[in-house]
Amino acid sequence: MAEPDARGRIRTPRTKDASERLLDRELADLPPDLRWREWMLRVEAVIFAAAEPVGREALARVVGKDCSIDLLIDDLREELKGRPYDIVSVAGGWQHRTRPAYASAIRASQASTVGGASALSDFEAMVLVAIAYFQPITRGDLSKIFGKEVSRDTIASLRNANFLASGPRSPTPGAPYTYVTTKHFLSAFGLQTLRDLPDIEALEDAGLLTRRFIPAEALENEEASDDE
Repeated sequence: MAEPDARGRIRTPRTKDASERLLDRELADLPPDLRWREWMLRVEAVIFAAAEPVGREALARVVGKDCSIDLLIDDLREELKGRPYDIVSVAGGWQHRTRPAYASAIRASQASTVGGASALSDFEAMVLVAIAYFQPITRGDLSKIFGKEVSRDTIASLRNANFLASGPRSPTPGAPYTYVTTKHFLSAFGLQTLRDLPDIEALEDAGLLTRRFIPAEALENEEASDDE
């Protein structure tokens, strides 16, 4: 029932989403072991059904307020040890992923799969690597890195694959757009955060990236992030 506030006005209780109102999160009528089991199944169902990694906030909506999401995930992963898939922590959430050992079988089947990284040309992949390490970065600075123009078509291809988004305007003359990677980039490449990127020296040794033409500002940003 609505009650008046200090000024005599009637306060209307904030309504919840219909699905949230109908769902019994606490399951107080169940014994503890059955309650935990039901929470586990709910969390697994949400992760299984989601197209993108599911964050902690979303999972908290389907379990009791004092339930530990981390412990639920640990128990689920323990149950999945004998299965060809797992629940992994990626892009700030959790997602079902097939185990690497079965990648060759999945490729051989030629079955259509969900998610993952889009097919990129070698040059597109190298541009994406450069942006990942030195973001926010302009197209002009990318061209300096590679010693040739990085075309708008290349950027558009990476944006269409949902790997890139526009970053802040550069403070350089003309204020060109900069580019940054997206949450989908992290998800597609199995990264929790950008800190999980491989060591840049390893990429240099493999010939995938060189600092020779990298703008000074980008190098300063990289060194600053290493010191944090």
